[in-house]
Amino acid sequence: MPSPDPRTAATPPSAPPSRARRLLRSYRFPLAILTGVVIGAVVGLVLGERASVLKPFGTLFVNMMFTLVVPLVFFSIASAVAGMSSVKRLGKILGAMLAIFAVTGIIASLLMIAALGIFRPTDGVQVELTQPEKTEDVGSIGDQLVQTFVVDDFSKILSTEHMLALIVFAVIVGIATSSIGEKGAPFSRFLSSGSEVFLKFTSIIMYYAPIGLGAYFAALIGELGAQLVGDYLRAFLVYYPVAILYFLIAFTLYSFLAGGRRGMRRFWAHILEPTAVSLGTSSSVAAIPANLRAGERIGVPRDVRETIIPIGATIHMEGSSLSAILKIAFLFAVFQRDFFTPSNILIAVAVALLSGMVMAGIPSGGFIGELMIITLYGFPAAALPIIQIIGTVIDPPATTVNSVGDQASSMLVARVLDGKDWMDQPDVPDEPDPAEPVAADLAGARTE
Repeated sequence: MPSPDPRTAATPPSAPPSRARRLLRSYRFPLAILTGVVIGAVVGLVLGERASVLKPFGTLFVNMMFTLVVPLVFFSIASAVAGMSSVKRLGKILGAMLAIFAVTGIIASLLMIAALGIFRPTDGVQVELTQPEKTEDVGSIGDQLVQTFVVDDFSKILSTEHMLALIVFAVIVGIATSSIGEKGAPFSRFLSSGSEVFLKFTSIIMYYAPIGLGAYFAALIGELGAQLVGDYLRAFLVYYPVAILYFLIAFTLYSFLAGGRRGMRRFWAHILEPTAVSLGTSSSVAAIPANLRAGERIGVPRDVRETIIPIGATIHMEGSSLSAILKIAFLFAVFQRDFFTPSNILIAVAVALLSGMVMAGIPSGGFIGELMIITLYGFPAAALPIIQIIGTVIDPPATTVNSVGDQASSMLVARVLDGKDWMDQPDVPDEPDPAEPVAADLAGARTE
């Protein structure tokens, strides 16, 4: 009988990794990003405006993300629509999406109104008014609405400035691909392959995220730190806690409604990466790649996440609804008018929804939303710099709420469309039936 190998006998069985080690392994990359952002914020506070020397390192990351996002959005949406079994599925996704976007926007607006009513941060506000030197000419609202959905040259589609036009274009490409059946199958596979390629491209770029976001955030904090003074500070001290509470409580509730305890755990397990990217870049569009990756890990069906997250990055702005209410209340305080009347509150909620769902998708939409607030309530042009300063300083948390809200909304849409077992469904969309392509659905819709 052979004797046992002493090296084997002396080696004890390896112990399973501890829970803390497993968590660290699972979250190491999001934690690295958050660590970079925190370090950047500290550096910005310490160095002040001198931290601007770090901005090019952050701009490098942001520019790469914005370069990536246009092809990623096109391929992800077009491939998702091309792979849908019928146009009815797309219609259900869009209908549920708009309803959920409206409801969450109203909830966010009412929460900010309640916080302003309880804490009254704008009471006694006095701000020195200066006439703006120059205002941007953005044309009529009709022209802006047209530019929201179409452009006058194909080259303009390839720009983050026309994201809604790109989304409309991608949806129509997907429908056209599916409608021609087998003839469109090679192009459908090309779209699906392109989506996978640019998702991998995203994962490569994200290795630089801790450095890039840290540098960008350091420059941002160093530049804006001096603005957090005086009467503005009280408004900001309300917005930031309200945004954080909404982030923690509302999104926990939405994810629980979407998937129960399991959905809630999955949501918080995978949302750190898009949170860090949106917080560091102040851009929902830049966070689309990270949000798509998180949606895949959570288990949101592909056609749902690849439709809602890119669209939500342009027209779903819960954080912008929060900020619109704050801007309106602040201007009422500056001009010594009573904000807390039923008519003013109703109008404010409507303006917040317009700012968060309609104006957000229009080129120069943020500026138009601010002009709408001023003209609707009859404030002078000198009020414009006031809300521009507010909007600039609260932009990082507002964008984070906007971006993470897209993920929570995609989960709710999945729950509405696919029932309580939506997380257990395969992540590959059903192939279209060649005998019943989307074109048949379109023809049926025309005859009804």
